[in-house]
Amino acid sequence: MSIRPVHERRTELQQAAAAKGVDLAYVSLLVDAFYTRIRAHPELGPIFERVIGDGWDFHLKRMKEFWTSVALQAGSYSGKPVPAHQRLEGVTPEHFRTWLSLFRSTLDDTAPSPEAAEHFMVRAERIAESLQLAMFGLPDLPKQAAGAVASPMSARARPKS
Repeated sequence: MSIRPVHERRTELQQAAAAKGVDLAYVSLLVDAFYTRIRAHPELGPIFERVIGDGWDFHLKRMKEFWTSVALQAGSYSGKPVPAHQRLEGVTPEHFRTWLSLFRSTLDDTAPSPEAAEHFMVRAERIAESLQLAMFGLPDLPKQAAGAVASPMSARARPKS
């Protein structure tokens, strides 16, 4: 069995995403629409506002880089989401369920196809699971160990298609 170069695999993944209607323009639309909803949400809005304040332009740019990397394998994001989320105060597992619900409704309202919505939702669920594991651990797993294995871009969480 031969191993294909990374750029060939990345190209295949990008073509598969494009066939679903996932491209840079849609990522930008999704991020803008989603964070408009986040900011207006009575529970999530204040959490984001406390951390982001006047830095929304920067945050939206970073989220577009993040989701472009996640959805299109673009390699444009190099941040560390786990430590950033571990520093948040007052976040509960219920907030992740609310975040996913808002993400799903945004996809339902904006996605160019059901396949595009599923493309993003699968990834969002994996990311939320990884962040929750890092932040809250498992009942039998210390938080430090959970943080060591839970990265949204880890092999476990990395989308297969």
